[in-house]
Amino acid sequence: MINTIGGSITALITPFKNGEVDYESLEKFIEFQISNGSDGLVPCGTTGESATLTTKEHIDVIDFTVKKVKGRIPVIAGTGSNSTMEAIELARSAKSSGAEAHLSITPYYNKPTQEGLYRHFSQIAASVDLPMIMYNVPGRTGVNMLSETVAKLSKLPGIIGIKEASSNLQQAAEIMEYSKSGFILLSGDDFVNLPILSVGGSGAVSVTGNITPGLSSSLFKAYFAGDHEKAKKIHISLLPIHRAMFLETNPIPVKTAAHMMGLIGTLEFRLPLCPMKNENLEKLSAALKAGGLF
Repeated sequence: MINTIGGSITALITPFKNGEVDYESLEKFIEFQISNGSDGLVPCGTTGESATLTTKEHIDVIDFTVKKVKGRIPVIAGTGSNSTMEAIELARSAKSSGAEAHLSITPYYNKPTQEGLYRHFSQIAASVDLPMIMYNVPGRTGVNMLSETVAKLSKLPGIIGIKEASSNLQQAAEIMEYSKSGFILLSGDDFVNLPILSVGGSGAVSVTGNITPGLSSSLFKAYFAGDHEKAKKIHISLLPIHRAMFLETNPIPVKTAAHMMGLIGTLEFRLPLCPMKNENLEKLSAALKAGGLF
């Protein structure tokens, strides 16, 4: 079992074909990630269209990913839900599959209070003996988990870190200030990957890493080797690709890019996600060509 969680951790897309999970494409994509330098994988996160996977599909995709990775890099299973009971069920399945850790999002739609968030994550941690990384993404969930709440949770056994996607660098810095020593801070927004490192971050759960695993990883390797100038150049060079990945709702652009690059077979989404508008498709294609990816 690999114990180091950091660097560029790819938030995996989930390929579909004829309405089903395309496991052949997923296996090839996993190998592409590993052979090109990804530092870890997150199956069944937001980028993996977890919201439209059935519970069985969710469990099966995590199990499949763990089996194919074979311990070469960490697998952090996406297990979040707006139901605490369902989040516990998914986390237990991830543990049974042999995942390194699990990633659990703040409950969406319910809009819990800070006390509700504390009770949600503490209940999961008490129920499942698998390291948990919390996931704060207010733009998706409608609720922001404050740094004080994160710090309180960081003291509990089993809660090892947070994927912080608020893009609020003050909040990220305060998480590091208030939380227990050794608490893992991961960027959840590729645009602030380098700034997050400056306040004590360990890496990122990356959308762009789906199509640039090696380059994305090299940013973190350079930074931790002390070559901050190289890390800065890589970060700046990736900004046009990051922008292209958000021409429309994630994961529409990144999944389209992966298909353009021949990394997955069929380009298929599950409603309510749908194919890109032609004008944005042209912008995406241009960005990939300019970046030497297509």
